[in-house]
Amino acid sequence: MTEFRVPKLNNNDTSYILVEWLAEDGRAVRDGEPIVLLETSKATEEVEAPADGVLRRLVAEGAECEPGQVIARLLGSVDEPVRKAAEEIADGNPHGPDTPAPPGDATGVVVTAPARDLIEAHGIAMERVYALGRKVIRRSDVEELLGEQAPSPAAVADDAPAGDDDARWITLSRAQQRTAEVVERSRREIPAAFTAMNVDVTEVVSLARDLTRRLRALVGLPEMVVKAAGGLLDRFPMFFAEPGPGPRARRAATADVGVTVDVGQGLFIPVVRDAGNRTLAEIAADLAGFRTTALTGSFRERDLRGGAITLTLHTHDGIVFAVPIVFPGQTCALSLTAPRSEVVQDGSGFAVRKTATLGLAYDHRYINGRDAAEFLRELRTALETPARFLTENG
Repeated sequence: MTEFRVPKLNNNDTSYILVEWLAEDGRAVRDGEPIVLLETSKATEEVEAPADGVLRRLVAEGAECEPGQVIARLLGSVDEPVRKAAEEIADGNPHGPDTPAPPGDATGVVVTAPARDLIEAHGIAMERVYALGRKVIRRSDVEELLGEQAPSPAAVADDAPAGDDDARWITLSRAQQRTAEVVERSRREIPAAFTAMNVDVTEVVSLARDLTRRLRALVGLPEMVVKAAGGLLDRFPMFFAEPGPGPRARRAATADVGVTVDVGQGLFIPVVRDAGNRTLAEIAADLAGFRTTALTGSFRERDLRGGAITLTLHTHDGIVFAVPIVFPGQTCALSLTAPRSEVVQDGSGFAVRKTATLGLAYDHRYINGRDAAEFLRELRTALETPARFLTENG
């Protein structure tokens, strides 16, 4: 018999939602076969069986579970418990005698315990919940409904401080709560410094338009920065390293660059793998795919895991520079603004050029200001003399 424990899917969440069992109770499964779908604060993840065996499910769909918790057992075909499990299924409870059936009703909709608590706390009519048309209602779904209505008077009265009857409270989504925890941890643990540098991107933006037509993939300044940053791994290994215990940092084997994506569904940081050895066409395809996935909220943890450095995009008009946080497990983070027009003196006259600001927040325990400036200077050189990108043919 093999115990099937919940793996640790990321460093931010202390619990996950068991969204769906992908294999029926009592069915023989193979080592490596996906058998359960777990939801973290940012993504959903299919988790595979660690061995061959007959699945004996111990936790119902919609329940919360923690890393390390036993949620199933994989029984050998000759084990006595297999026959016992089969008898339990025949008795009408496919989840076993020790596990309650999923919370639901005649509609067949499963409402997770955290979601039901939030529904009851805010007095949301179940008709509105069912109208979402989803098989499993999770806390994030209820938070979506709460964003469309003001809190109920009872909820306000319960949560508001004394004398604050007119207060209106906004509940953070589960994803935003995890973002808040990461930010708090970064501010608490990492002594960060910041340096910014203006870059003339006139030529590289023009080249990006040409490459978009040539490669038949959307190429912009973010794609160029990801490619240029990936090429600096060998010269600046500390900028891609993972802080370790004591006065050491672990070298990164490849330049895996996380890029922020926020299309109004929450902040995600999917990772472009091995950016230094990928073509612009491949990087562009990755980023385009990330934006599409962000719209549907269907990231998997493997999409978000393992970044060595992060590029945060601040592309709204009027932003001059932005200071990113340094994510735990990394030594620095880049920020990039949208190109903006700037009038400069050109000989005896004036000209208009496009500029953008590259910023670098860095853990001062591992990186000094001189090294940060040199790293930004190398990026600026790559972007201001973009002939090297002409060799990219996708």
